[in-house]
Amino acid sequence: MGEWKAQISLRVRQALRAELEKFAARERRKLGPLSEVILEWGFEQLKAAGSIERLLKYKIRLPDAPSDRRESPK
Repeated sequence: MGEWKAQISLRVRQALRAELEKFAARERRKLGPLSEVILEWGFEQLKAAGSIERLLKYKIRLPDAPSDRRESPK
């Protein structure tokens, strides 16, 4: 049988929820399972960093938006 899971509840900004729902739909997932993956991954990152302060010191480098990329002249 599967692992027993405990339910948690949290409040987020409406805009964040809407964005998460769109992303979940794009991934063909429901909001709950997507949130579970994000929470578990984030908690592993927090444990590795040792504290929220240390975790927040590191920033993820985001790729440039396609419209921001400039082609080099030939």
